[in-house]
Amino acid sequence: MSFRLSARDGALALLAAATALMAHAQGGGAYRIGEVNSYKAQPAFLEPYRKGMELAVEQVNAAGGIDGKKLQLLVRDDNGVPGDAVRAAEELIAREKVDVLMGSFLSHVGLALTDFAQQKKRFFLAAEPLTDKIVWEQGNRYTFRLRPSTYMQVAMLVPEAAKLGKKRWAIVYPNYEYGQSAVATFKKLLAEAQPGVEFVAEQATPLGKVDAGSVVQALQDARPDAIFNVLFAADLAKFVREGNTRGLFEQRAVVSLLSGEPEYLDTLKGETPSGWIVTGYPWYAIRTPEHQAFLDAYQKRFKDYPRAGSVVGYNAILSVAAGLKKAGSADTEKLIAAFRGLEVATPFGPITYRPQDHQSTMGAYVGRTALQGGKGVMVDFQYMDGGRFQPSDAEVAKLRPAAR
Repeated sequence: MSFRLSARDGALALLAAATALMAHAQGGGAYRIGEVNSYKAQPAFLEPYRKGMELAVEQVNAAGGIDGKKLQLLVRDDNGVPGDAVRAAEELIAREKVDVLMGSFLSHVGLALTDFAQQKKRFFLAAEPLTDKIVWEQGNRYTFRLRPSTYMQVAMLVPEAAKLGKKRWAIVYPNYEYGQSAVATFKKLLAEAQPGVEFVAEQATPLGKVDAGSVVQALQDARPDAIFNVLFAADLAKFVREGNTRGLFEQRAVVSLLSGEPEYLDTLKGETPSGWIVTGYPWYAIRTPEHQAFLDAYQKRFKDYPRAGSVVGYNAILSVAAGLKKAGSADTEKLIAAFRGLEVATPFGPITYRPQDHQSTMGAYVGRTALQGGKGVMVDFQYMDGGRFQPSDAEVAKLRPAAR
């Protein structure tokens, strides 16, 4: 059977070809950023994170882009699974031809992408995963990390924990890389700050599957003077609800990693315990010009308030933009050189990516939880500059022997 294109069909074919060429040309005039993250697995943090990225992309592009080239964001979901994350990264590089790879939330997923970056010799900005291994034991020359690490955030809390003067401590944490790392660092630093401290109970729970009743009972049976908590998201809500019901937190000090972030306080609502020492993000009470500008822009764009994830997503795009500007291209080696010592202006003030271990000096807020108007907030807080809570160059050299 033979056929001939009608005039109309021919015109449509030409139009489709022209559109494809135009799209290709536009893509060629943009820096394509491939972002891999656990959007479905961790929506409380990552939906605001995505909004923060989108706001930063819009602002950079509205200002003319990077030397005239716009930013284009391509997002993939990794389902919280390392293998899925690697496959998504492969697809972004091979099929979508992205210039820069960034993202990840869960620490074990971030480590998989860190290894992928080394294997493929591609620049990777780990925006959110907190494990210290990303910049130390398993660090490599291709990977940089934005958010303050587990070590840094625990180091921010330890001086406050030591001031409590409590001898007997119990610990509860999610039993994967992030939780294990947080606990090891807390034990080490608190023992150094408060010789003679005892750790009388330790509850390691499956991520996302905490049996809150048995955990709370085990902690009560140990009769600790204080508790160090590393649970977050739904696990934290279950732990707090059960602990409130059984009186675990009455007359007992609690130091808790990340629990002052609005992502988690919003979930706790009126069940928020008062007086916990936490790291977090009190967006409603930060009075600096840099943060106010970000807050105004975010609320105008999304008709919502920012969460901690919003700032991380925003800062990640600002970091990539600053790196591309300094490098003058998306060439991997030029980006690596640009990011070593890179300074970035953020809503938390200026941050720097350390040449020693590729960790940024982005900090966090430390304060206490309180109930105001039926919802959880942070009070008595102060900003902790991340640059103050990182090991010395000599220590980093020992921790990062294989990275070049």
